[in-house]
Amino acid sequence: MKALMLAGGRGTRLRPLTHTSAKQLFPVANKPVIFYGLEAMREAGITEVGVIIGETGAEVRAALGDGSRFGLAITYIPQDAPLGLAHCVLIARDFLGDDDFVMYLGDNFLLGGVQELVESFRAGDYEAQILLAAVDDPRSYGVATLGRSGEIVGLTEKPAEPESDLAIVGVYLFSPAIHEAVRAIGPSARGELEITDAVQWLIAHGHRVHSHLVSGYWKDTGRARDILECNRMVLESVEPRLDGTVDGRTEIIGRVVLEAGAVVEDSVLRGPIVIGTGTKIARSYVGPFTSIADNCELEDAEIEYSIVFDNASIRGVSRIGESIIGRDARVLPAPRTPAAHQLIVGDHSTVRLRA
Repeated sequence: MKALMLAGGRGTRLRPLTHTSAKQLFPVANKPVIFYGLEAMREAGITEVGVIIGETGAEVRAALGDGSRFGLAITYIPQDAPLGLAHCVLIARDFLGDDDFVMYLGDNFLLGGVQELVESFRAGDYEAQILLAAVDDPRSYGVATLGRSGEIVGLTEKPAEPESDLAIVGVYLFSPAIHEAVRAIGPSARGELEITDAVQWLIAHGHRVHSHLVSGYWKDTGRARDILECNRMVLESVEPRLDGTVDGRTEIIGRVVLEAGAVVEDSVLRGPIVIGTGTKIARSYVGPFTSIADNCELEDAEIEYSIVFDNASIRGVSRIGESIIGRDARVLPAPRTPAAHQLIVGDHSTVRLRA
């Protein structure tokens, strides 16, 4: 079995962060979200992975390399434009050959990996296995309709009026039969080749399509609040480790990971949190469910339930919460006069200020 990892797309829901960075490389507990998917492939016994790349291909290549760091062999497959998930299968035909494969969206997080799913697919003699999860608002997802015995009877991509609350999780398992399906369908009203249409084609032509309801944790990290929630979930399971330097005036509470080269002085660290190498924290409070990446600086600051990217600096500011602070960003106090907020806010940004 092979894997097809999708790392293209423009990430419009995460702008302005995705103007300069691939959404699949956003850090969750200081590790790019796509790394979790690649590690899941390795744990399932898959060694050959095709990675679909788009506009951010150079950044993805630099982060993943040849795959050897994950115990994988990676083949990169460029996609000229985000033309749909079924289009990804179409352009990966030579790489996939006649093997079964897992298709995994690189910005999805599935707790527990895919090993059991792969084993059940191999044992089940299916042409496709679709993972489903109940969600509050299914309009942003592909949605499945099930028959009385639990069989899939219909799939709709991002319907305005969903017929169920069962969203399609961004992990699929396919036999080579899917290649005929993606060639047979045409573009949707969105101008894309939809994987839901391809799976619907399989159903209509008598192929066995199995559904699996996800009982564990799954998150599509396509929106800011989803990344923060995923970060929280991963931090829940961290094991405390203090490899950095902590002075005698610092108070540490709960599960804290401090990487080698990090320095903390006269501060309060309340876990679960992760602090990256080279980061310096002085006279600050870092609260639960916060991950601070490498080479950051916090001075006279307070932050919790947030994600801070590499090389960011926060000085003299309190209190930051439920925030994502991008790479090389600077968060500083405004002058005392005039009593006004001073902002330089990029396109597609969201800023919430206390009155």
